Amino acid sequence: MASTPPPTSIAELKTSARLAGAPPVPIEIRQHNSITTARYDMSALEMDIIFALLSRLNKDDKPGTMYRLRVQELEKLTGREWNYHRLGIAVDSLVGRSYHIEDGNSWLKVTMLASAEYLKGQGVIELEVSEKLRPYLINLKNNYTSYKLHSVLSLTSKYAKRVYELASQWKDIGETKTYSLDEFKYMLALKDPTGKEPEQYQQISNLKKFVLDIAVEQINAHTDLTISYELIKEGRSYQKLCFHVAQQKLEQIPLPFELGIEDAKMQVARKNLDELGIREPALVKHILTTSSLLAALFDFTYKHKTGKIKSSKNAGGLFLKINGLVGSKMK
Repeated sequence: MASTPPPTSIAELKTSARLAGAPPVPIEIRQHNSITTARYDMSALEMDIIFALLSRLNKDDKPGTMYRLRVQELEKLTGREWNYHRLGIAVDSLVGRSYHIEDGNSWLKVTMLASAEYLKGQGVIELEVSEKLRPYLINLKNNYTSYKLHSVLSLTSKYAKRVYELASQWKDIGETKTYSLDEFKYMLALKDPTGKEPEQYQQISNLKKFVLDIAVEQINAHTDLTISYELIKEGRSYQKLCFHVAQQKLEQIPLPFELGIEDAKMQVARKNLDELGIREPALVKHILTTSSLLAALFDFTYKHKTGKIKSSKNAGGLFLKINGLVGSKMK
């Protein structure tokens, strides 16, 4: 008896799982952290095409592999009707789009695609990944960001998509690194490092209204993450920001991240404990080496900073009480 051929598209993969009686499996995208923090500018439609492409990559793919995306498939995933004229323009523009990647003491400017073809009348896009970019996208074992295809496609703002990528890189820690506003704007192509192009949203009120608030609203409503942002003043003006991140699905598996466990996760955890006034060495060690308490610490810190837990006088004492550590020493 002939065997059933393997599914060849995202839609067929979902159908196959459903017919087999298995629950739907969220499609995951992986990319190197250098891509997550790269400077690039794309429309929301162009980004959706790239995200769909990334979900199709496989570690066994050979150089020159052509990836076929069906428009109907993308419409089902996004729940939106794709204008075929705009789609053709987006595919044409993608060939010229590039990433500016900072990697140690060097930088790389590279296009995402070696070729792109839109087959009129068939509703099919054929894409080929640039060979220079393949190491940042395929067979990643560490230093990568993982996020859900459905989540990122559900976002309509291109800034929400970028912030979701950044937040996903730090979702296992509970908060992102602190970015200078210049650094953040460079990544989102809101500011030109050379100064040749005019800076967008120079007024902090406009940055909040048109970028940050929209990103938070869409990400919290449509993705697996819940985020908030914190603007930080230096002197009389805002100069930095960071995002607080919580996962809405606690069963998701923590993933490696660029700074390493001790340099990032433990560093943030120690900072959180210090801010809570929990500094007794044995107690700190106990919390940091107990996975359930460490997870509880990140969860408590996020909720406390976002106002979901209110304790103006003794937040550290409340954390200890909630986690059965009452009577342990605090300094």
